[in-house]
Amino acid sequence: MDPTQQQPPRRRSGARWAAAAGGLGAVAVLSTVLLTDPLGATPPEPVPPAPAASATAAPTPAPTAEAAPTEAAPEPDAPRPEAAAPVRLRVDDAQLDVAVLPLTPSEQELATEMLVPPDTLDGYWLTPYGMPGEGSENTTYITGHSWEGRDAPFNRLSDPGLVGSEIELETETGTLEYRVDSVVTHDKNTLKDSDIWRIVPDRLVVVSCYTEDLWGKNVVLTASPVPSEQA
Repeated sequence: MDPTQQQPPRRRSGARWAAAAGGLGAVAVLSTVLLTDPLGATPPEPVPPAPAASATAAPTPAPTAEAAPTEAAPEPDAPRPEAAAPVRLRVDDAQLDVAVLPLTPSEQELATEMLVPPDTLDGYWLTPYGMPGEGSENTTYITGHSWEGRDAPFNRLSDPGLVGSEIELETETGTLEYRVDSVVTHDKNTLKDSDIWRIVPDRLVVVSCYTEDLWGKNVVLTASPVPSEQA
């Protein structure tokens, strides 16, 4: 091969969550146990209902010479969009703006506990888990490849300074706001045992390869919904 010819960039595994034969494909561990009861997590305890209002009538206030002006009731918070499939992920502080496509593991991938996302710059939503939005029942997981030798969007997530950054997640029913709680690294061979698999409704987890150790570690961003009054 002509030594002056530039070799194409190689992508490093965006979510190599277990050892893969040959050390090449992007691999995510998707255990059937995780699909039903990640890490043996128990559902959160239900919130006790508010106490019923008293049936006793309140006393009638004494009449006054001039009635005080009535203040307008505050506008109710806009409800979050109903839980739906994510279609776009934006993190302005990381200059990341990518399409999100659904990725459903095959029976063979479930049996081998390995998943290889397509070799693109897009994000991939793991469909067996949660959907983001009102009524979400589990964490939403999105993965994407980091690449060696090219400026790829998911490369920019290997930055602990992103804690506190806002994430916009566009779904089929609207746009949701999240805030990054943590940016941590995990060994790829043990990520499947991490607490990121706990059932946490409407939490967002984004996984790629850690650019400082592309073969050995994943970077994981965990984010929580921004309350509607702050969005």
